[in-house]
Amino acid sequence: MSATTLTIRLDEDLKRGAAEVADYYGLDLSTVTRAFFKQMVNTHSIPLTFKAEEPNDESLGAIREGDAFLASGKQGRFSDGRSLIEAALG
Repeated sequence: MSATTLTIRLDEDLKRGAAEVADYYGLDLSTVTRAFFKQMVNTHSIPLTFKAEEPNDESLGAIREGDAFLASGKQGRFSDGRSLIEAALG
């Protein structure tokens, strides 16, 4: 089997983040890329999930709470984003 080289361009932050994930598993980016390509060939598919993740129950509850508050027409506790951030930072 002869080897070939693949060159790709990507954002430095993306590369750094991917390298950190690969390193966590004791791998380098070349090994991860080869594994990805092998999985594509073996399964005749692209091993990615393109489906948007569904919010969990806690997030769904927060969304419903926010929707209900907006529908009520009530005034919030904060007059602007700055006062909200100041309160959050304490």
